[in-house]
Amino acid sequence: MIDPQTFAILFLVALLGLGALGVHIAVIMMVIALVTAWATLGTGVVLNLGNLGWSVQTDFILVAAPLFILMGEILLRSGISDRMYNALAAWTSRIPGGLLHTNIAASAMFSATSGSSVATAATIGTVALPAFQDRGYSERMALGSLVAGGTLGILIPPSVNLVVYGAMTDTSIGRLFAAGLVPGILMALLFSLTIVVFALVRPQIAGAGEARIALRDRVWLLKDLIPPLAIFALVMGSIYFGFATPTEAAGLGVVGALVLAALHRRLSVAMLHASFLSALKTTAMVLLIVLAAFFLNFVISLLGVPQAIARWIAELGLTPMQTILLLVVIYIALGCVLETLSMIVTTIPIVTPLAVSLGFDPVWFGIFLVIMAELALATPPVGMNLFVVQGVRPGGGSINDTIIGTLPFLAAMLLTAGILIAFPEIALWLPNRLFD
Repeated sequence: MIDPQTFAILFLVALLGLGALGVHIAVIMMVIALVTAWATLGTGVVLNLGNLGWSVQTDFILVAAPLFILMGEILLRSGISDRMYNALAAWTSRIPGGLLHTNIAASAMFSATSGSSVATAATIGTVALPAFQDRGYSERMALGSLVAGGTLGILIPPSVNLVVYGAMTDTSIGRLFAAGLVPGILMALLFSLTIVVFALVRPQIAGAGEARIALRDRVWLLKDLIPPLAIFALVMGSIYFGFATPTEAAGLGVVGALVLAALHRRLSVAMLHASFLSALKTTAMVLLIVLAAFFLNFVISLLGVPQAIARWIAELGLTPMQTILLLVVIYIALGCVLETLSMIVTTIPIVTPLAVSLGFDPVWFGIFLVIMAELALATPPVGMNLFVVQGVRPGGGSINDTIIGTLPFLAAMLLTAGILIAFPEIALWLPNRLFD
């Protein structure tokens, strides 16, 4: 039988090598798992793939993922995001940095209904970028703020990534959602603070400034914030008050999104067809990765890889804090070569038991992992949000502009991670109050 250390080395080589060739991450994980299981554990383990696949795909918790994805798709096509952006612009445009703050605020609010970073970046980017044309704003800062704001989609609940983490680690989804709220707001505020600092140092990044809107008109526009807030209250309130499980709450969210689409006269067969098709494609991609990850996790657990790595780190004599800092460095490096969800699911079975054994709360560690994944979304060369925002950029241009504009916000993400490490209660206070 192959020893765990050798497997870990071969796994990393295969992951990076096949990934460089453009092989899909789910295929890489499945091939590694099947070959390793057949070579070391026998055909019986390979034949168990069918049973494992059935149990994974019928997991009640994971059903929440496609429902949240569908909810976001329906809201995307209902016109709510356009009105929400205009309402937020009326209130944030007078802050130093102008409409750049609207990108962050709109992304944060849309994140509370979409559960997806890519959907958030694409939606807000499509609405926002035309507004920056002919206004004299720094295009790089506009692009960077959209990339950064989009990353909030996997931290502010509901989050598909937190659903996957909870299912793989048997951690309460409700507690994870509650834990992500305060760090998500903190990160959004740090993004806005970054914009303020740059706007004060270099006022030209915000153009000539925005026209003042009368208070009466701004108050009237607040009505356009009610739909996304209502969906957030419906989904999260039903979980926090114990009326529904996360999966049932996701179903309620879909019903609420359909009602809002009907009220805005956007509900049609064509709209539903487009929503279902897009949700189906995204769900298939997510669940294929999850299935491959579960089978790979099953194989490496039988080989004792997580325990071997835990022993190796223990032999280094690192303190728990030093171990977390080492993980930060490792995840920054992985984020440069792996897609976000793939990075999370391939490392969960190894790092989560290690973190728990060192005394870290699994709920806190889930939020830490998601923040590391946010960095991966905005880190070249494979940061998904970089390509999404570049893809909706009017007139095209070099992706280097998007990358350079994102750099200040990467520093804000790292600062958020540092604050979370130094003050774990930022993530744990709300779930402890709501669920204990």
